[in-house]
Amino acid sequence: MLEKEFFTEYGEASQYQIQEVVGKGSYGVVASAECPHTGGKVAIKKMTNVFEHVSDAIRILREIKLLRLLKHPDIVEIKHIMLPPCRKEFKDIYVVFELMESDLHHVLKVNDDLTPQHHQFFLYQLLRGLKFMHSAHVFHRDLKPKNILANADCKIKICDLGLARVSFTDSPSAVFWTDYVATRWYRAPELCGSFYSNYTPAIDMWSVGCIFAEMLTGKPLFPGKNVVHQLELVTDLLGTPSPVTLSRIRNEKARKYLSNMRRKDPVPFTHKFPNIDPVALKLLQRLVAFDPKDRPSAEEALADPYFQGLANVDYEPSRQPISKLEFEFERRKLTRDDVRELMYREILEYHPQMLQEYLQGEENTNSHFLYPSGVDQFKQEFARLEDHKEDEEERNSPPVQRKYTSLPRERVCSSEDEGADSVHAQPSSSSVVFTPPQTPNKDTGLSSQKTTQVDKAAAATPVEALVEYSNADDVFVLSKGLNLRVRGSLQSLLNMATISQ
Repeated sequence: MLEKEFFTEYGEASQYQIQEVVGKGSYGVVASAECPHTGGKVAIKKMTNVFEHVSDAIRILREIKLLRLLKHPDIVEIKHIMLPPCRKEFKDIYVVFELMESDLHHVLKVNDDLTPQHHQFFLYQLLRGLKFMHSAHVFHRDLKPKNILANADCKIKICDLGLARVSFTDSPSAVFWTDYVATRWYRAPELCGSFYSNYTPAIDMWSVGCIFAEMLTGKPLFPGKNVVHQLELVTDLLGTPSPVTLSRIRNEKARKYLSNMRRKDPVPFTHKFPNIDPVALKLLQRLVAFDPKDRPSAEEALADPYFQGLANVDYEPSRQPISKLEFEFERRKLTRDDVRELMYREILEYHPQMLQEYLQGEENTNSHFLYPSGVDQFKQEFARLEDHKEDEEERNSPPVQRKYTSLPRERVCSSEDEGADSVHAQPSSSSVVFTPPQTPNKDTGLSSQKTTQVDKAAAATPVEALVEYSNADDVFVLSKGLNLRVRGSLQSLLNMATISQ
């Protein structure tokens, strides 16, 4: 148990009691913790040797900044960042996230009884979070089911902004990236072939379409084995691009490759997906249009008839574009010490009094060390828990790894390319059983159901934040079953959908 004396003046660390290691990734270890004062659970991520590689440190700094600036109910939230004991030499960072129970990738794998209402509700939250992100001129660039966290009450949140970028033009476009390495299966065709020298939020909308198709069918839409195979699968469904679309492609080699491709006609979506609601298919077809100019924005997608009775523009906020000053460091060549100082400055955003002193130049710069920090005690707790975790892993299986920086989840998935993912994994016996809906509701078009004892507990979880824009802390109970099944009482959806328009 951690001492309660530290961080009482500037932070919240004294409120947390670390419990167990719940995940590992290439950037660090995540432990679940409890706040004795509220009984709430959080995920504390330990990132070690952050500044060993400057490029990795910049990526972490970028993500931490974006998560602070993009506070929205459908984007994972940083609750707190521990203040390091030594400003000039600290190497580790401890970030406190809200704890989510699973991710959409896992939910889709272990649930074969998700209803159309679940698909609609998941997509609505995803688009709403993306609308907010895009209004800030931020592109996620790596949307996929593993980067969408999920709770058993059907609440989802976008995470993993390590590859995200901000556009500082008058419109959210004209951004050129040479380091785009997003997962192939959800990668827009213009990125597969480097068709353009600049990109728009439409790259994220393509990913949304691929995720939506996976919700509807239970399997990836374009599981390409390589980039060429990926484009083959895309054109098998959508047909070869029109001459107008080809004329917009600036990359000469890509244009020539597509022009020489065997002519293919598009497959009607009603033939490809005969058992899917036609209204859903119309939206899907818009989202995966080959030409990015033909894809809807997140705001336009939210206005689609598919969301009739659910969408409410009052609960779909936007924000002003992010200031260039926040990311001025992206324009400079930074040293390790530069990034460390920028990281320290960002951490102070979670310590208001220290930040005020820092900005006023009143900090005692002659003192090399700050006041005693809870981070030192956290190190001991993490070391003990990691040793215990490693002993268990040696007896069972090798530790799972995760590729990017956000790990505010209970269960960490493998970091291997989605192209090697198994989409036929069997649910474990520890899964929470979901009771499907039975009776349609005339007023909302959603379905109602009689909840079991488990469903009543889920229905009691506050869900207003799923629709109302609020920064209030949402506390959810950690599921004991690693293979989460959405028990997601649709009564919660009914309560949400009947909010006055």
